[in-house]
Amino acid sequence: MINRQRAAIVLGMHDAIVSLTGLIAGLYFASVETNIIVISCVISSISASLSMGAANYLATRTTGRRGAFGAAVHTFLAYMITCVLLILPFFVITNRATAVCAVFAMAVLIIWGFNAVFYRNNHFWRHFSEMLGICAIVSVAAFLIGESANRLFGI
Repeated sequence: MINRQRAAIVLGMHDAIVSLTGLIAGLYFASVETNIIVISCVISSISASLSMGAANYLATRTTGRRGAFGAAVHTFLAYMITCVLLILPFFVITNRATAVCAVFAMAVLIIWGFNAVFYRNNHFWRHFSEMLGICAIVSVAAFLIGESANRLFGI
């Protein structure tokens, strides 16, 4: 059971990190005001966490496994908690550039914290490096896609 819970948490946490850091970076580089960044992140966090929880519920039910509701709750909570932690720097740091840097530092800390809890003495650095690397690669790819779209459409 703990492996399913861990998988549900990773699903919510990882998607929240990639999605929200991408949204924050995109809005920041588009020179959007801080309050618009925060409002956009709150709206996105709530809708995406509900969507991810529902998707994990349906995915679990489709496989015929038990515990679909628990998987949905774990995914939803992991997504929401991660989003709250990622948005937090905008409430305590007034400088936008510093707040954005703090968001990325917070993302690394979240990944570190997850791995510290679940992989204390069991290949911690391997799991941490893998998760951080995958998050970084996906985030960079998302940024490059956004930048390409910006150049292509001239927005």
